[in-house]
Amino acid sequence: MKCIVGLGNPGKKYEMTRHNVGFLAIDRLAEKHGIQLDEAKFKALMGTGRINGERVVLVKPLTYMNLSGESVRPILDYYKIDLDDLLVIYDDLDMVPGKLRFRPKGSAGGHNGIKSLIQHLGTQDFKRLKLGIGRPPHPVKVVDWVLMNYRKEDMPELNDTLDQAVSAATDFVDTEWIALMNRYN
Repeated sequence: MKCIVGLGNPGKKYEMTRHNVGFLAIDRLAEKHGIQLDEAKFKALMGTGRINGERVVLVKPLTYMNLSGESVRPILDYYKIDLDDLLVIYDDLDMVPGKLRFRPKGSAGGHNGIKSLIQHLGTQDFKRLKLGIGRPPHPVKVVDWVLMNYRKEDMPELNDTLDQAVSAATDFVDTEWIALMNRYN
């Protein structure tokens, strides 16, 4: 079984913010594959189903970004999912909007959601799909930028990014990791 987690913050207030691009990707992935995100347990909104014939659990932690690990660790334990079968989708300030990149492991790089996952999983060795949101224009602060709603003019690029993310996450389920990185990076 695979576990695909999108990071974000719960609630209408944060729904269309840059920090929620992981949630948006999970919503679109669920829609594409007919998976209902209707289970509320392990401090998460979840849904199970099949992608490319493989069982998957899609997860949106409801703990707020900075505590994401509190939700993900118990899910992996309950379903007996190996870390190698986990993919975390989240926003990256250091990548331009519209770009995505698979990473096999790494530090938190200042991302508090990843920091929480590293703390609760006890390792930096888990697969990630980073979606670029870019750096804020001067004088906007980073915290304001990530919690700022996407503007109407950002929507075409956001939709393209989410479509790429859905394709990449779908391929994650049954594609060898090196081939996956070569295809999307």
